[in-house]
Amino acid sequence: MKSNNLTIVKKGDLQYIQFPKLARLDCVRHIFSTRHGGVSKGEFASMNLSFSRDDRETVLKNYEILCGAVGIDTANLVLSHQTHTNNVLCVDKSHCGTGVALEPFSDIDGLITNVPGVALVTQYADCTPLLFCDPVKRVIATSHSGWRGTVKQIGKVTVEKMVSCYGCDTKDIIAAIGPCIGKCCYEVDDPVYELFLVIPDFDTEGVITVKGGGKYMLDLAEANRRILIGAGIKPTNIDVSDICTCCNSEHLHSHRATGGKRGNLAAIIELA
Repeated sequence: MKSNNLTIVKKGDLQYIQFPKLARLDCVRHIFSTRHGGVSKGEFASMNLSFSRDDRETVLKNYEILCGAVGIDTANLVLSHQTHTNNVLCVDKSHCGTGVALEPFSDIDGLITNVPGVALVTQYADCTPLLFCDPVKRVIATSHSGWRGTVKQIGKVTVEKMVSCYGCDTKDIIAAIGPCIGKCCYEVDDPVYELFLVIPDFDTEGVITVKGGGKYMLDLAEANRRILIGAGIKPTNIDVSDICTCCNSEHLHSHRATGGKRGNLAAIIELA
């Protein structure tokens, strides 16, 4: 697995990904997992971060390994039950442990906080990870954007909530678009294509390629980049993944590559 845009870090058996623009900020810790360096077995091997797909103690150990690499305390984690909505929730210290020691939030696909020591977690296996940090107002967010979330513009909704709830200025926000299924592998059909056509002020040229026979190739990373720019984020403030999860399914969990026999990747971000 190689990348020209993201940083792939190896520490012994552990391998993880970081985003250069976020890594340059001294106010935030972040990490994006790969399949390597955990203790899960079989189709979940070896770094699975989904409690619903694996033994609880195994997943807890995986979080300890992953979070330990960047100095995040697992007691600070906040997880939600993602259902491809554009629902985004603001959380604080009182929510730490949600999704780990406590029941996860339901129908929430994005999390925001301005409180240090609150580690926001979203999970993936082909969908698009979105991470945000406003280093001026000291606000972070992460959102899960599959094709449904992209059509619903969850990236834009997240940015708008950072502005309305915490007074962020969009020109200050640093964003990252993480590894997802690439345009090389993501074939969709007419119903999905038609939904992208009606996204307000959205140009599908270069995002969707017509194959014929009612089939199309969709570039989720580029679609989300355009949505973030439309929300007011500077293009120069966005890191965009060039890694396809499906092409790299030996390194990254991919639902499409494995027919659903997989674990979950995780994006974690925390204010220092």
